Amino acid sequence: MPPTKHDLLHEFPDSVDAIHALKMNNAHFAKLFEEYHDVDHAIHRVESGAEVSSDEYLESRKKQRLFLKDKLYEIIRAFEDDA
Repeated sequence: MPPTKHDLLHEFPDSVDAIHALKMNNAHFAKLFEEYHDVDHAIHRVESGAEVSSDEYLESRKKQRLFLKDKLYEIIRAFEDDA
């Protein structure tokens, strides 16, 4: 089974409009979004076999992705609650 990418638009399909608005108007969100994308891409490359890494590296990237996802979700929820 191929590894699954965890991009935010698929993780939060009901928040696509909020994500787009935040990316365009909130520099902090945009920075975290880009960092999340980069970490998710790195994880996907390892899981798909395109890159080789240690288990520790992969685990730390997964933890970083989860941390970023939580932060981004907090911002999305606050934005949607204010709308």
